[in-house]
Amino acid sequence: MELKELEYIVAIAEEGGISRAAQKLYLAQSSLSQYLNRCESELGTKLFIRTAGGVRMTAAGEVYVRNAKQMLQQYHRVRTELKESSAPRSGRISFGVSSFRGRFLIPPVLKRFQNEYPTVDIVISEHDSSVLLKKIAAGELDMALVALKPGQMKEGDVKIMRDEIVIVANRAHPAMEYVHYDYPNRPWVDLRDLSSFEFLLSNRSTVLGSSAYEMFDAHGIKPNAINENLTAAFSAELACQGLGLAFTYASCASQRTDVEYLSLGEDKCYVDLVLCFPPDGYRSRSNRALEKMICDYFQD
Repeated sequence: MELKELEYIVAIAEEGGISRAAQKLYLAQSSLSQYLNRCESELGTKLFIRTAGGVRMTAAGEVYVRNAKQMLQQYHRVRTELKESSAPRSGRISFGVSSFRGRFLIPPVLKRFQNEYPTVDIVISEHDSSVLLKKIAAGELDMALVALKPGQMKEGDVKIMRDEIVIVANRAHPAMEYVHYDYPNRPWVDLRDLSSFEFLLSNRSTVLGSSAYEMFDAHGIKPNAINENLTAAFSAELACQGLGLAFTYASCASQRTDVEYLSLGEDKCYVDLVLCFPPDGYRSRSNRALEKMICDYFQD
């Protein structure tokens, strides 16, 4: 078995289809399909069930893909260690971050890191925090920047900063009638005063979505929401246009003259932005260098 064979099967699983995986791998769809058929024949079991919309893994496929990811991660880790033994400023880092938060916070850090460590490759994995935590636990990533609710940090995690959850409102939205400006720093609003307005919400499986619903539940509010499965970026932009109210993070707030970001009550609501690492505790020299640079950047 060659590493590329593992990569092929993992790509099919991650893309959910042979054609999409072939595009990602720069292979002909027919070639990848033939390889999969041959692989399944050699293994004596089906790894995927073909569907109208692509493929889904069988129980055997889940076992294969889980182990293939671990083998590929271990291979890249060995390569990194070998590189660092002769050239400490070389290597490869698998770094996870959400697309929404990542575009606001990470590019300047990575630019600084690239300038100092030009031969270290950073492979970015974009997912919600809940998915990134699963990938970290499975050893599929070297580190990930995730949002955690207070008290969820584990031993070995590194807290980067505290991030406030805020309401996004267009300044022309009628909700602005209920805003208080008598509190230092950021205007605030009582969530109960907004209960009649339409909210644009993220899925409960996300940290932002679950935090929003917890706040509604705590105030005995059944939110008025037609859309409850939006990405954080999309819901925030709709709210900026005055099409409802949305929750976002203060770190992801785009400063606009027609938009206000409102604290939730006088006590506010926060999550912790945390760097998480695989459970085995391994960190290469390049990993530690990136960790330090991220910490230093947000402490500046």
